Amino acid sequence: MKRKDQPAGSTSRSVLIVDDEEDILELIELTLLRMGLDVDRATTVKGAIEKVQTGDYDLCLTDMRLPDGEGLELVQFISDNLSDLPVAVITAHGNTENAVAALKAGAFDYLAKPVSLEQLRTLVKSALSLPQPAAAKSSNEQAMIGDSAAIQQVRELIEKLARSEAPVHITGESGSGKELAARLIHQKGARRAQPFVPVNCGAIPENLMESEFFGYRKGAFTGADSDRDGFFQAAHGGTLFLDEVADLPLPMQVKLLRAIQEKKVRKVGATQEEPLDVRIISATHQKLGECVEGGKFRHDLYYRLNVIELRMPALREMREDIPQFVGSLLDKLSRNAGAKKPEIAPEALEDLKRYDFPGNVRELENVLERAMALCSDGKVTAEDLQLTPEDIPGQPVVVGGDSKAPLQDYLDRVEKEAILEALEKTRFNRTAAAKLLGITFRSMRYRMERLGLN
Repeated sequence: MKRKDQPAGSTSRSVLIVDDEEDILELIELTLLRMGLDVDRATTVKGAIEKVQTGDYDLCLTDMRLPDGEGLELVQFISDNLSDLPVAVITAHGNTENAVAALKAGAFDYLAKPVSLEQLRTLVKSALSLPQPAAAKSSNEQAMIGDSAAIQQVRELIEKLARSEAPVHITGESGSGKELAARLIHQKGARRAQPFVPVNCGAIPENLMESEFFGYRKGAFTGADSDRDGFFQAAHGGTLFLDEVADLPLPMQVKLLRAIQEKKVRKVGATQEEPLDVRIISATHQKLGECVEGGKFRHDLYYRLNVIELRMPALREMREDIPQFVGSLLDKLSRNAGAKKPEIAPEALEDLKRYDFPGNVRELENVLERAMALCSDGKVTAEDLQLTPEDIPGQPVVVGGDSKAPLQDYLDRVEKEAILEALEKTRFNRTAAAKLLGITFRSMRYRMERLGLN
């Protein structure tokens, strides 16, 4: 829809506003006109559906309560029939249930009444920055390889999540590609030109968390000899990826919840809050619902973070894709080493396809890197993989003096079992597991990385 006074040939973007309150309509329309946008109106669900079917809009803004129904009906209709059209909802103040329901139904984002014009302008700019589906395809997409049903489903959901501002919680075992999924959601969305800031919540000392997340003012504490931004400021306009979010201590969970709700943070030592525009994506290999039930994780924060869940499959759930992963990883490893890509013997590939890979793709990469160092004549054999018979279903286990050879392989297996047992006993709290094993947290991290358990 174009304004009557618009010059012929103009390429202005068009927005449909759906609300039955005249003052809200006028406020939003005036704001959008000042942004150089064309504006059209509807006051009912039926009228809005008719307009989106016949008009050519770049964005739809709808109230949740309309005379003939709920804005959620319009969101669902657009999601099912016009998935390229971003739709945002306006909810009553404090009604987060409606907002979450709209996001789950496919809404791009939401605004709470009374509408903040600053937040309105930010939302509109983000929605209009979404790439067209064809343009969203990038070389990075090839990083998530595989043809199995499990990985195809992940790719489809990533495409959908990239066209939304909804908080996403990514679950999956260690090494299954949770950060890769978060990066792809960012790279395919409206924030792709802005920073992607990954944070490992389990690696930050508790006494430094607030200053690391929110920054600090000069003189806020001993050693604060200049102002410093935190992770939130670094991610402004982009995406903050909170990996291992279940490791956050409860006091920090309260502060994080407030920052997400208010879209503002206060630096340590500051008196004023500063507004920030950040999309949150979180991840953990733990079961967050169980953490909530056990009192380790706040229910209200869980509700905020887990609006939409994306589950990354384990490598053993897509064994048919292992040859593709092997080829891609050997390409990468040989390129990094400046060496010719080795071949892989058929029996070695069969062993890899049967192996369960508790460390998933990261462990596969470690196994292949070790095998490349051991192989000769440019060919990786089953022996080069150093997978023991106990690791591979169907392989005969040799008993007697040779069962513990090679020695390093046997020691690695014993060490891996001890670490996994300690992690299970401590509900995957790495600090507690390190204490149980009698080693430092730093040593724990090193050993897990070496054994492909990160």
